[in-house]
Amino acid sequence: MQPVISGAGVWTPPYSISNEELVGSYNAYAEHFNSTNKLRIANGKLEAKPLSSAEFVEKASGIKSRYVYVKNGILDIDCMCPRIPERSDSALSHQAEMGLNAAQIAMQSAHKTAAEIDMVIVSCAYTQRAYPAIAIEIQHALGIQGFGFDMLVACSAATFALQRAQDAILAGSAKCVLLINPELTSPQINYRDRDSHFIFGDVSTATIVERESDATAEHVFKILGSRAVTQYSNNIRSNFSYVSRAYDSDPFAEDKLFHQQGRKVFKEVCPMAVKHLSQQVSDYNLEISNIRRWWLHQANLNMNLLINKKLVGKDLSQDKSPTVLDTYANTASAGSILAFAQHHQDLKKGDYGVICSFGAGYSIGSLLLQKQ
Repeated sequence: MQPVISGAGVWTPPYSISNEELVGSYNAYAEHFNSTNKLRIANGKLEAKPLSSAEFVEKASGIKSRYVYVKNGILDIDCMCPRIPERSDSALSHQAEMGLNAAQIAMQSAHKTAAEIDMVIVSCAYTQRAYPAIAIEIQHALGIQGFGFDMLVACSAATFALQRAQDAILAGSAKCVLLINPELTSPQINYRDRDSHFIFGDVSTATIVERESDATAEHVFKILGSRAVTQYSNNIRSNFSYVSRAYDSDPFAEDKLFHQQGRKVFKEVCPMAVKHLSQQVSDYNLEISNIRRWWLHQANLNMNLLINKKLVGKDLSQDKSPTVLDTYANTASAGSILAFAQHHQDLKKGDYGVICSFGAGYSIGSLLLQKQ
């Protein structure tokens, strides 16, 4: 059974925060911190918080703004965290609501009803609870018969899940798979850290993978093959978990939130991604020049520019390698799917494209597609 991607959907949160707003809040916090701790800083017992600028953020990342599920609290220097109202166990969870919104758009795109779907995967960098699975909650909300599960592979979660869906179609264990990436990243951001407070944004994406013989959508992409690789690294890390309450330390300390060694990540992941993508293309006797579009992970513009240049020997245009992180920021695993969802309908029959994501682990996942 030939697996295809027949639908894609994006749900964008209603709130946006510009670089100017975010940096203004951070600088106000930093100035207050430095003033309050003036003597300790002068005595060398504490490091002063450096200031930032909107220009620095854009130059370092290519990001100009980001969407957030809840804006309240993020810009308040006494909070600097989204204040998300807690819901009862009987109510639809926040992350399930995000996922449901994107799922319905993808289902409409693929011309699929709940009765035609028999597998649901929620794949993202963070889930708001351990169990029951967010995937099963969304499955229940949609009335889908079959099974569902969550999987976490940081920023590669979406492409790794697409590979799982491909495998399920090929094995005959599923006929139609709904994959959802509800990236609620804002609660894990340390908005008091100059080097990382601007990186992430919230969004939810979804895709439909099914048998080619059942596809009726206007835009269908054959999955020619998928490729995944992992290599252990501590350079991107988030330590918060249920075990945090058992430690004799602050369960919300800086190391429990997202943190990274950015320069090391840049230096190590870029060549790893170039090698991975080159192999992915050559495995199917294609040349890099045969690829009409690259839907790359949306983490950092400078990373993508370097990867593009190493692959093809020159900077690629927005048409060849679309960027969405200027307005969405890094949306974790949803980034490459977001780029695909917004930039695939213009491709012609026979065109080749590659979806690729890379992130903590390290992990890299990619899929070679052909427009049908």
